Order: sequence, then structure tokens, then C-alpha cells
Amino acid sequence: MGNRKTLTTGAGIPVGDNQNSITAGKRGPVLIQDFHLLEKLAHFNRERIPERVVHAKGTGAYGYFEVTNDEISKYTKADFLSEKGKRTEMFARFSTVAGELGSADTVRDPRGFALKFYTDEGNYDLVGNNTPIFFIRDAIKFPDFIHTQKRHPKTGLKDPNMVWDFWSLSPESLHQITYMHGDRGIPATYRHMNGYGSHTFKWVNDQGEQFWVKYHFLSDQGVKGLDVDLAAKLAGEQPDYHREDLFNAIEEGNYPSWTLYVQIIPYEDYKTYKWDLFDVTKTVSKKDYPRIEVGKMVLNRNPENHFAEVEQSAFTPGNLVPGIEASPDKMLQGRIFSYGDTHRYRLGVNHQQIPVNRPKADVHNMQRDGYMTVNGNGGGEPNYEPNSLNGPIEDPTKKITPFEVYGEADSVAYDSDDHYTQPGDLYRLMSEDERGRLVKNFADHMRPVKSDEIKLRQIGHFYKADPEWGERVAEQLGLSVPAGVK
Repeated sequence: MGNRKTLTTGAGIPVGDNQNSITAGKRGPVLIQDFHLLEKLAHFNRERIPERVVHAKGTGAYGYFEVTNDEISKYTKADFLSEKGKRTEMFARFSTVAGELGSADTVRDPRGFALKFYTDEGNYDLVGNNTPIFFIRDAIKFPDFIHTQKRHPKTGLKDPNMVWDFWSLSPESLHQITYMHGDRGIPATYRHMNGYGSHTFKWVNDQGEQFWVKYHFLSDQGVKGLDVDLAAKLAGEQPDYHREDLFNAIEEGNYPSWTLYVQIIPYEDYKTYKWDLFDVTKTVSKKDYPRIEVGKMVLNRNPENHFAEVEQSAFTPGNLVPGIEASPDKMLQGRIFSYGDTHRYRLGVNHQQIPVNRPKADVHNMQRDGYMTVNGNGGGEPNYEPNSLNGPIEDPTKKITPFEVYGEADSVAYDSDDHYTQPGDLYRLMSEDERGRLVKNFADHMRPVKSDEIKLRQIGHFYKADPEWGERVAEQLGLSVPAGVK
């Protein structure tokens, strides 16, 4: 380590592992005793006032989700998916990830794809992106990753040196950055992009049978990307291009829609499948688990007030209705804490009483008082439980379905370090024209990096995924693939 300083907590306690959350064995789930993880995420959520730390720039609209497949109840007891033709009101928010509130829409960045379903059993939030994978696979790395996408602490400027230093030291990011630098990296509009749950979730039916599930919302308008030069032109001339497009389309009655498909994976398959189902940097093959149609999402109403309804909307993957449960995915487990915590900071402890976030289902609990209590505060009902005074009680039939955990509590990495097969497959699936644009996008993004060491480290990852890929990026940067990689 030489003279490098030791990483510590805010209390000065040395950190033993900053790459892996403490889990119950290799499969998790994450343990709440991991104070470093909780402290790191809680501090991260409080780094900006008052806009969102991530997904700050976005827009939203109301609509509905309608089930089109009568067979889905075989897999989940979620009431809003129980029968063909059933409609559920919803709200959607689309966003860029890294930019601030006033940033341009047409930048190369993943897009948030956050959905709130106002079901009879409470709000169900599906908080995904327009990409089926993500940059990292453990929430303990999330604050560090986002810091690289923001501004340099000294200059206050975006810094490609930070970006590529982190990515080149985190080969798990290769799959996502390949997707992001391809033709889908800058969507033509929010209407012309797909949405994904990204994580693996668990569905449970009325018989208690469990299934793993992946969500795919496919745009009925088709998927279109923006040319790099046009995107840059629009960023200067109309930085709110995507927000304006969605608003105008709905105002004109041109309602955008998406068809939801799911991949259903038998519960026991997580033990033997060739990829870890709970690693969000990996996809699950559609050949192995074909997509099944579930229903259609239609957006048909604009908000009356952007601040009240879009800026104050709050989503968390912890809002799961009966029949839909979390998986041991470490990123998902961390997000379940982090999202709710950031809303408590940004909007207040009673953010779920704000109209856009208010469930249509009745709310009865002992979480009272606090800033901006506007729902009657439970009136005279008991504010403790158990009680014998006719207060609300739990419903044991709504408990989560038990799942097996095993192993020693430790900071444990994922088993697989194969970060190259899937990105390489994605590269080889592209046409020659697509590969040419991908290579150019990477080279253009990496060119300002001052350190050749960082560039060569990243080129090594490209080469391991596909030798041609590495050679082409190296050539455009005037470098050679490191001999130790070949």
C-alpha cells in the first residue's frame, strides 16, 4: 500500500472491505449490521439540496396498465395482475441519471424508467432504467460510481479522467457502458426507448409457488436513437427536448404505450443457471427463458403542475405488493433502503402523503407526526401495536414467502468474474456499421483522458471481450493493446 491513507468511516474506523456488502453467505441477503454500507448510502443521499442526487432531470405522466394475458395469475397473486382486462392507474417518470436539474436531455446516459402502480393493495413501484443491466452489482459501490459521473471536487467540472479511471478499475461495468455507447445510448425520445426492471424479482402465486422474474417494457413506438451530432445540437438549442416531446405527444392525443413482457425462471434454477440471476450486470438469455406478454402501459394524461407531481414524485423498490418480492440481488437490497431514505431527506418523512405518491388503498399504521402531516394523522386510533383497542393489526397471509439463506456473515464478492462474455456477445451481435459507431463513441469519450495508463487499462477490457474491439479502439486513440493482455 505504500504511503496511501487507510479508508475509514466517518468516525475514523478503518474499513476492511469497500467493495462487497456484508451478506448471509454468497447469496445474501445483505445484513443490516453492515454499518459502513448504511452510513455510506445515508450520507450519499444527503449530498445535494434539494434536487435528487441522481435522476434529477426528468419528466412524467399519468396513464394506466391493462393486463392482456389471463395466465399471469399462475405465477403471481399480485391483485393488479389477476385477470385479463384489469386496469390499474399509474404514474411514470423518465429521467437522465447523472445530470443536474438544468442539464440537457440529449446526453449519452442511461434513462430512468420509474413506474408507480396505484393498486388496490397499495402502491407498487418498479424503479428501472432503459437498459437491462447496470454499471455495478453491489450498492456499496454506488456512491463512488456516481461521484465519478458528477463534478470534480477541485474544478467543479465533469471529468472524463474520473469516469474512465473508475470504469477501467471496475470491469463489471463493461456490459453497461457497451450498451450505453451503442446506438441506443441516446434515445430519440422517451417514447422511443424500452424500459427494464433490470434486477431479478420474485413472484409468488396463491399456492406459495415461487418464480424469479425479469421485466421488459418494449416500446410500441419502436426503439430509435439520436445521431451524436444532432444530439449535441439539440443539447444547445433545446435542452428540454425529451420533456417537451412527451408533453406535446400526450397533449395532442398521441398517447405512447409499452407492452410488458416477463421472463419467468423456475425458482430452483438460480442454483444451476450459467449466469448468477442476482448479478445486475448480467442478462438472462431469452432463448433459455422466452418472454411472456403480460399487458400494456399507456400514458394519456400530463400533470397539472410539474413541481407538485413530477419533482415531488417518489419511487422506491421497497414498495412491493403481495405476490411480488425482492431477490438477494445486492444492488436491489441496497436500493430498498437508499430510495426511501433519500425521499425522507428530500421531501420529508411524510412524502407518501403528497398526492402523486398517495396510495388509493387505505393507510393505517403507527407512523405518525413529523413535518407536513396532512392526512388526519390517524385521528384517535391507537398509535401503538399490539393493542386491544380495535387498532389496525397485521395480516399473516401477507407475509413474504420464506427463502433459504446460508453461509457465514462476511463481505462476500459474487462468484463470477466473467465480465467479458456478455459484452463480447453484444459487440459481435452488432452490424459492422454499429460496431464502427460504438468504437468511435468510445474513442471520442476516452480521448480527453490524460492518463495513457487508464486508457490502456480500459482497452485491455475491450480486448478481453473481443480482440478486434480492443484493437480498433486502441488504433483510434493512437495506442497499442498492452502486450500483457494479448
